[in-house]
Amino acid sequence: MIGIFDSGLGGLTVTKEVLRLLPEYQILYLGDTARTPYGNRSQDLIYQFTQQAVDYLFKQGCQLIIVACNTSSAEALRRLQQEWLPNHYPDRRILGVIRPVVEEAVKISRSGQIGVIGTRGTVNAGAYEREIKVLLPKATVISFACPLLVPIVEEGWSKRPETKKILRYYLRPLKNRKIDTLILGCTHYPILYRSIKQICGRRIKVINSAEIVALKLKDYLARHLEIERQLEKNNQHRFLVTDSTEVFKKNAQQWLGQEIKLEKIVLE
Repeated sequence: MIGIFDSGLGGLTVTKEVLRLLPEYQILYLGDTARTPYGNRSQDLIYQFTQQAVDYLFKQGCQLIIVACNTSSAEALRRLQQEWLPNHYPDRRILGVIRPVVEEAVKISRSGQIGVIGTRGTVNAGAYEREIKVLLPKATVISFACPLLVPIVEEGWSKRPETKKILRYYLRPLKNRKIDTLILGCTHYPILYRSIKQICGRRIKVINSAEIVALKLKDYLARHLEIERQLEKNNQHRFLVTDSTEVFKKNAQQWLGQEIKLEKIVLE
């Protein structure tokens, strides 16, 4: 199975694109909805929560996991890959969402003026800026924390007029700095893609991070057949959460465009 983990339901944006591009593979999704959002947590706690989640997914039979939470990718992924994984599941893989999106941003940016919006945890970690500078040393990276957007998306308020006002407030400093490319540094944000794109206008290329991650996963599997051959191929997808409400279920089904059953689990 391919495991997809997020701190909440935002990772369903990645799941939707993976199901579209790689429909033959079985998906096991896990959203830590009881403890979302991660963006305001300490680095140690983010690592602890992420490690618990990936361990659970591996125990369920996943051979490869996408950490679709940008905060976890920024604060915990490298340590998990370098220290934890070799000692516990050396034949399995954990992938993040930051590097694939950065590669796309660097490729399409004309001026090197690249904007990033994300949670406080993602922005404060500076992971996007570090990765961009590795590939494009002369780039100017303007990052802005948007702590209200995850709760707005989780509450299903993506089409509210108040949400557009908040988006204009968050995006104004980036537009004033003349960015030509915008990274949505949270997997919740593609839910707001159309509104963000409209506010940014034609001069700014807004990267659909969920689509890019799915495309990069497809390429990764084509290059790593030793992993691809171990993945189960069926449509028995499962969707796990650590807390479940009718709002979560309604949003999840709306984002995926299909009816699903949310299974409640406990992470320890």
